[in-house]
Amino acid sequence: MAESHAAPRRVLVTGGSGLVGRALQHVIQQEQEQEGGAREGEEWIFLSSKDADLMNKEATEAVFQKHRPTHVVHLAAMVGGLFRNMRVNLDFWRNNMYINDNVLQASHEVDVLKVVSCLSTCIFPDKTSYPIDETMIHNGPPHESNFGYSYAKRMIDVYNRAYFEQNGRSYTSVIPTNVFGPHDNFNIEDGHVLPGLIHKAYVAQKEGKPLVVWGSGTPRRQFIYSLDLARLILWVFDTTKSDGQFKKTASNVKLMRYLPDFAFTPFDKALKDTCDWFVANYDNARK
Repeated sequence: MAESHAAPRRVLVTGGSGLVGRALQHVIQQEQEQEGGAREGEEWIFLSSKDADLMNKEATEAVFQKHRPTHVVHLAAMVGGLFRNMRVNLDFWRNNMYINDNVLQASHEVDVLKVVSCLSTCIFPDKTSYPIDETMIHNGPPHESNFGYSYAKRMIDVYNRAYFEQNGRSYTSVIPTNVFGPHDNFNIEDGHVLPGLIHKAYVAQKEGKPLVVWGSGTPRRQFIYSLDLARLILWVFDTTKSDGQFKKTASNVKLMRYLPDFAFTPFDKALKDTCDWFVANYDNARK
């Protein structure tokens, strides 16, 4: 379906109070302050779980009918670190399938012009060659530790293709590496690796005890700062700049072809800013 660039945009962000949703809000606010005004012709609506239970079909339909968005950034998901995934793989599968099915079908029913969903590199096959890219998503089973979450997220790629082939819908995805930043979940037991380590280091320093890091130290990971990911999502979202389906994966060759001048935040600075935010907001941070 062709998109009219002159028509106003009403952008609905699911998961708007989470790590990436809050980063999007921050980047949009920065643009408003730097450019002297809002993104022209756009209204942004950031949903949280308090606004609607997206695992419930009727509740999802109701909130989409209420706001009738023209565009959707789909970030909502049941997420967690390694150990939580291992404990409740079935919950991750079922809950994320409910959310994704409801959000994409509701988008179709209110005639949303474009949906950009956020996936994760953990959906890729466990046994694969590197670097990974978007052509390799379905080439084998994911790691057994988080197969429920991984398969549910993979299905968004299937949904995107099916909605395009059957209904001509422009639904696409970005696939970032491990995301971190302010407003992350810093829970030591159930959070992801970086926020969990930040919290452990904070507690160790406060209590004057050694920092104990779980695992062997041999696995290798890539990370992306949440504010950088927000900037990339806005670029993908802007159809005047993007062309076709775009996915930010562990291989950034495609990204650099489209955005050769994109400047990622230096890792040391991004990590320091995240640590500073956590310390300053310790009492209210998710943990």
